[in-house]
Amino acid sequence: MEYLTSAECAEKWGVSQRRVAVYCKEGRIEGAVIRGKMWLIPEKAKKPDDPRRIRKNNSK
Repeated sequence: MEYLTSAECAEKWGVSQRRVAVYCKEGRIEGAVIRGKMWLIPEKAKKPDDPRRIRKNNSK
């Protein structure tokens, strides 16, 4: 299995490297592992949805 670094995934997904690290730490990227201080993410991993971007429907 081929792995990408968090920096490579950040560029691929159009988010910050810190955001990718948060996804990994929260367990939202399946197969992500930490080696030393570096997160390794499977190259076929999909970008998780960002819960901060979900709008609540305030219908009454």
